[in-house]
Formats: sequence, structure tokens, C-alpha cells
Amino acid sequence: MSILFSAFKEWKEYCEEKGVKLFEPVLEYEKDQKGKDADFVWENLQKAYDVMRDAVKTGLEEDMQSRSGMINNGAKKVYQNPLTVLDPNFQKLIARALAAKEVNSCMGRVVAAPTAGASGILPGTMFTLQEIHGLEDRKILEGLLVGAGIALIIEQKASLAGAVGGCQAETGSAAAMASGAIVYCLGGDIDQVFNAVAITIQCMLGLVCDPVAGLVEVPCVVRNASAAAIANSSAQIALSNVSGVIPVDECVDALGEVGQSMETKYKETAMGGLAATLTGQNISKRVLIQDIEMLPDEEEND
Repeated sequence: MSILFSAFKEWKEYCEEKGVKLFEPVLEYEKDQKGKDADFVWENLQKAYDVMRDAVKTGLEEDMQSRSGMINNGAKKVYQNPLTVLDPNFQKLIARALAAKEVNSCMGRVVAAPTAGASGILPGTMFTLQEIHGLEDRKILEGLLVGAGIALIIEQKASLAGAVGGCQAETGSAAAMASGAIVYCLGGDIDQVFNAVAITIQCMLGLVCDPVAGLVEVPCVVRNASAAAIANSSAQIALSNVSGVIPVDECVDALGEVGQSMETKYKETAMGGLAATLTGQNISKRVLIQDIEMLPDEEEND
């Protein structure tokens, strides 16, 4: 019978007691939820990962301009820039996270992992990880299951939605999923995986959700790139056995507590933060006017 863990401590204890890998209980849970066998789960995970890779490719090859004008082929500009801040792999990571999220903002096909607003983080991180380390798809899919398990616990103890817990709950959760998946795919043990999640949450804690004009474009797209970078830095720290000090379950509790105490204007309402700036308000007015469809007057139809 499948188990939905309510805490990371339970997940670790179960895996150690049963002698199974981190992804295996999540696989069993997915089988139970779908009423299907393991082959069905693996096949659909592969489809999801294929969509992630396609989103990266689309964002880097096709015209990515949103109706609002706020998104204008940013991923391609980063990818093609001859000047690299660190090295080409970092540049690719950032560009790919931007690319997949830009596809979402331009109404393309993405995987909500865990949400559409955070849909560039796992594609950017896992695509780049696979390329650098030459990993097989199957290992990446196992990592995605680990990421799903991480999200299932965060969802119960805090939230995955910007409207509930701010951007810390959305891009923060996605970054936590990615960092845990990275550590798992590179052979990290359970403590290292969960430490990566804890460190990531610590880095993302308190981030507000303040989309300009109520659109999931600015600052959402660039936050996907920064979250992808944080996921990798957290994974590197955890794999080096540097402790986050605060246990992962307590970090998730803190995530929930901060989300609950956050003012409503910082929870996807477009009433605070960057959305409330002068430029943000001007963009909002322009976009709203642009999208209004003028309907014929009812009296004219009588």
C-alpha cells in the first residue's frame, strides 16, 4: 500500500527501514493514485520530461514575445551573449530556465512543476545537469520523482501556490524540488538530498509574489532563472556536507509560517511590490486597455 509522507523525517525512516531508494515510495504512491502499473508512470514521466526539453528548445529557437510586450526573447539574448559571467554552463542554465518560462508566458506548452509560474526551473536545471554529467533519461526521471515527493510534503506543510504563500511557495518550492533532484541524480545520500532542500528554502524564504499587471511575466520569468541558480548552489553546498543547520521539516514549517503572515498584497494580487511601482502601474493600465474587447452597445441591437 502506498504512503503519502507528511514529513521528510518519515520519508527517510521508511526508506532506511525498507532498504529502498528515495524515489521508490513516490513511484508506489503515483501507481496507487493513477490506478496503473509502474510502466504507465515511467512512460508519463518521460512524456513530461520531453515536454520540458521541448519548452527549452522552443524558448531558445522561436519568437518569444508576449502580448504585453514585457517578454521579448530574453532567453535567446542570454544564450547568445558572447560575454559569460562565470562559464558557458552557467549561461546555459540561466538561458534554459528563462526559455521554458517564456514559453509559458507566451501561452506555449509547459509542465507545471509544481506550477506554471515556476515552469522554467526544473527544465533548466535537469536539462543542464543531464548534459554536463551525461546522465541517462531514467536517472533524470527518478530525480523528478524525488522532486515530486518533495513537493507533496511542502504542499501539506506549507503551500505550492503564490496566491497562498507568495513566490517563496512557488519558485521556492520548485527550486527545492530541483536541488533535491540534482543531489539525488549525482549520487547524494538521503541526508544530502534533504539538506539541499533545507538550504534552498532558507535562500528563498520570504520572497513575495508581485506580478506586474497580474501577469506571470515580470518578475516571474527572471525569478525562474535565479531560482535555478539557487537550486544548483544549494546542491553543491549539500554535496559538500555543509549543513543547513535547521532541519528540512523545520524549514518547511517556517515556509508555511511566513506564508501565513504575509500580507495579501504580496500574494499574487498585483497590489504590492513591483506591481505597485509607478512603472508597474503604468504597464498595468496599458495592458488592461489593450486587452479590453469593445462590445456593441445593447441599444444598437434592439
